[in-house]
Amino acid sequence: MEVRRRPAKLPRVAENERRTASPPKASDALPLPLYLTNAIFFTLFFSVAYYLLHRWRDKIRSSTPLHVVTLSEIAAIVSLMASFIYLLGFFGIDFVQSFISRTSNEAWDLDDEAADAAAAIIAVRPPPTPMPKLVAPEPIITALSSVEDEEIVKAVVDGSIPSYSLESKLGDCKRAALIRREALQRVTGRSLQGLPLDGLDYEAILGQCCEMPVGYVQIPVGIAGPLLLDGFEYSVPMATTEGCLVASTNRGCKAIYASGGAESMLLRDGMTRAPVVRFSTAKRASELKFFLEDPNNFDTLAVVFNRSSRFARLQSIRCSIAGKNLYIRFCCSTGDAMGMNMVSKGVQNVLEFLQNDFPDMDVIGISGNFCSDKKPAAVNWIEGRGKSVVCEATIKEEVVKKVLKTSVASLVELNMLKNLAGSAIAGALGGFNAHAANIVSAIYIATGQDPAQNVESSHCITMMEAVNDGKDLHVSVTMPSIEVGTVGGGTQLASQSACLNLLGVKGANKESPGSNSRLLATIVAGSVLAGEVSLMSAIAADEDGHNVGEEEIVNIKSIGNFFASIAVKFDICMKRGEESITWLAVPSIIPGNSLGGLRGRANFASWVVAGTLAYFLWVKPSQDLKREQQERAALAALDPNRYIEKRKPIPDPQDNGLIYGNKNRTDKSE
Repeated sequence: MEVRRRPAKLPRVAENERRTASPPKASDALPLPLYLTNAIFFTLFFSVAYYLLHRWRDKIRSSTPLHVVTLSEIAAIVSLMASFIYLLGFFGIDFVQSFISRTSNEAWDLDDEAADAAAAIIAVRPPPTPMPKLVAPEPIITALSSVEDEEIVKAVVDGSIPSYSLESKLGDCKRAALIRREALQRVTGRSLQGLPLDGLDYEAILGQCCEMPVGYVQIPVGIAGPLLLDGFEYSVPMATTEGCLVASTNRGCKAIYASGGAESMLLRDGMTRAPVVRFSTAKRASELKFFLEDPNNFDTLAVVFNRSSRFARLQSIRCSIAGKNLYIRFCCSTGDAMGMNMVSKGVQNVLEFLQNDFPDMDVIGISGNFCSDKKPAAVNWIEGRGKSVVCEATIKEEVVKKVLKTSVASLVELNMLKNLAGSAIAGALGGFNAHAANIVSAIYIATGQDPAQNVESSHCITMMEAVNDGKDLHVSVTMPSIEVGTVGGGTQLASQSACLNLLGVKGANKESPGSNSRLLATIVAGSVLAGEVSLMSAIAADEDGHNVGEEEIVNIKSIGNFFASIAVKFDICMKRGEESITWLAVPSIIPGNSLGGLRGRANFASWVVAGTLAYFLWVKPSQDLKREQQERAALAALDPNRYIEKRKPIPDPQDNGLIYGNKNRTDKSE
């Protein structure tokens, strides 16, 4: 019998029951109401934990072996384990319910005959018992407004109308997206209800940004800053779904601002394209190489190249030969555009011009990967591609301590061992940094850049050095291949255009072509500088133990990590020598916990668990011990001879017969 996956066919009665029935919950298996069961196990857990701690302390004081337990202690240990297991399940109940709901959304069905038989059996069976029912896939909600649209959808489904031609046939891009979306749902049997359709200008993306659209994905945009760069303040938009990234970059911006700001320098500006051509012999390939690299021929080639655009200006030509194959790397300025299409057109003009003097030249490809685009390459790391920027700042000592919560020496040492030596051991190519790609990707998505060019744009080396007699920190980032533009591509979309406008670099600069894109590149470098400073400070653990990794403290997503974080904070407090640790261990963790993981009543319960556990395990025993020591010290101060420490008497081994036999034993044979 053939088995395949598809929506289950349920009779109308069963379908109505399925719609009205609520999905099963993990708490349904409990014999008592959930709140009552929780109260019982919470009380049991802390009661037996407190009892066992007291018994443990009494045994230590009386020198009683810990492995000698009474019946009541055995019962307490069993109760502690049982309540602990329940509490783990309680905090994981949301995960269990989501897992049940997810797995029950799909049903396995048989072939048509078996499906009809199953439907007949379901129709005549007795009233259903209260047990979990199979849940069919989420219903597909159609938004078609006319019979004509319905006919077009059917034509797309049966293949008579290609999906890619809907825009040209209908003349309405949004309507084409709606019809394509409906056809896709029917073909796959899967709903796209959560994917937004309204709110996007589909005319703007036609032929430029995306083909065959069915909706768009929502990505939250956060603001880091103000970033004080070259005397100006910038609020940096970052589109990301990674928690703590914007907050971390914002802290770096704060540290830079408090230290007087950062400065940036643009080293070079030139986009590259490298076609590959082939000759019959290596000699002919070498002749073309010498021709292209001859300074006397550059002006002629530049005139031919610059015909492609009023902004394209050829800067240099570099060749590399491999046998009969020649790779020609053209570099040119492209104004405020990122410039890939612009430089490709100029390269095509030059290749057509070279065919006159080198008719035996065979153009293999307009791109031979010597450019190199969207791939990590040493040529970009050494020669640069796009905008090459270096950005620096000097962070004052008090800012390092108060804002970054670390020390200059710790940051310098960590940067050397992590970003430099660690990356070298890993064989990194342009990755001598902490997380430059995080900031670059977030800004690229927010401002409409090509996210794939994050590969080479994130090439970065972070340098840190103690200056001013070791008091202040000089930090810099060098990024040789930032590829950005403020016109063309995704920069024309409304959301991305708004983010560019926030930075003051929207569109082309008419007075000084290329100024907006160059400014955007320096803002990217400055933001990377802020992100590097903040993350490195979070990782660096100085001698006072101020710092723990941000992701370990802020982004807590499970109850296991929650208690682990309490232990981390407790260890930090012990290093500081502080007496009261409860309020350091708990409140610093809970705000991050509210970002993800435990929520609502479970989050309130985590407060109770953490606070009570910290009190009974650490604070109260410490207070009791301190009080007892103070009482002993007071008695000893009043009368040294009066105070005698109470200890359990140690028996004579000869009296109890442990060694040398029994001391007073009478030998009956004598």
